[in-house]
Amino acid sequence: MNATFTTPTSRVLVEIAAERSRQDVKWGEQSHPDGTGNDGDAATAERQRNRCAIAFADGVGTWRHIIREEIAEAFAESDPARLRAELIQVAAVAVAWVEAIDRRKA
Repeated sequence: MNATFTTPTSRVLVEIAAERSRQDVKWGEQSHPDGTGNDGDAATAERQRNRCAIAFADGVGTWRHIIREEIAEAFAESDPARLRAELIQVAAVAVAWVEAIDRRKA
């Protein structure tokens, strides 16, 4: 592997880039509506934030709690800039989760 890709994060990002390439080959460029910011999404995001906080306060928090919260926050956004920021957070949590799985294998 190229020395540039020696960190856990860079290895995962290379895999993600490869998957994106496979998706583009299979589906072509996709341009769907966001479908976010619907009625009830903000309340769902708040519930997921609370569930995550409670789970970690109780010592039972999981990656699933974290990513559900981040996805719910993204779903609640209608502003494109804030939605983009939330999706970056979703992606970062997903990468961190994959890194945690890889550490377990080591």
